[in-house]
Amino acid sequence: MTRAVLRNSPGSPTKVRLVLNMIRGLDVTEAREILRFSQRGASVEIAKLLDSAVANAEHNDHIPSDELFIGATWADEGATAKRFRPRARGRGTRIRKRTSHITIVVERYSDDELRQRAVREEASGTGAATERRRRLSRGRRVAASTAKAEAAVAHDHDHDHDDAVVADAPDATPIEGSDPASSETDAGDAVDDASTGEQSDVADADTDESDDSSKGAK
Repeated sequence: MTRAVLRNSPGSPTKVRLVLNMIRGLDVTEAREILRFSQRGASVEIAKLLDSAVANAEHNDHIPSDELFIGATWADEGATAKRFRPRARGRGTRIRKRTSHITIVVERYSDDELRQRAVREEASGTGAATERRRRLSRGRRVAASTAKAEAAVAHDHDHDHDDAVVADAPDATPIEGSDPASSETDAGDAVDDASTGEQSDVADADTDESDDSSKGAK
């Protein structure tokens, strides 16, 4: 049995007891859900106090939170601060700002009750153990999908790098910066020029020989 006490909490004991009555006798998980969705102002402070009692049980008594339930709760009247509010005709009205001392006691279920709860939770598919298994399986699926996505990104990066290396490879040209098509054209033009020159030289020689023969005939 472990308890936690909150002293001088703002709020009257009457309002605090309305919230305490809703969670008395429930297990910790269900009590937290009720306090989470409660519309009363004292629910916030009581939820913090419940977390403190559970933490005390786990740290001091080494009891897991899923084996605890709320055994007893009560609220005592604390110090009352007295204030005055001005009213008509110079009168003053007393205002009482009440506080409360709140106590929550958590206890461990018996072994028989724990076995019965485990059987019920296993049959219905609910409970802390089932939820823990679901979280673990969901975490494993997320980790596997993340690893798969990272491997795909790494593979794409390597493929792009290989393509970039192939694209940056230099061409097998004899002269840097020259165009092969233009080189072939220039070579063809040079051959044509040489053949034309030879033909012109042969024609000139034939012309000279004909002139010499005509002069000898005269």
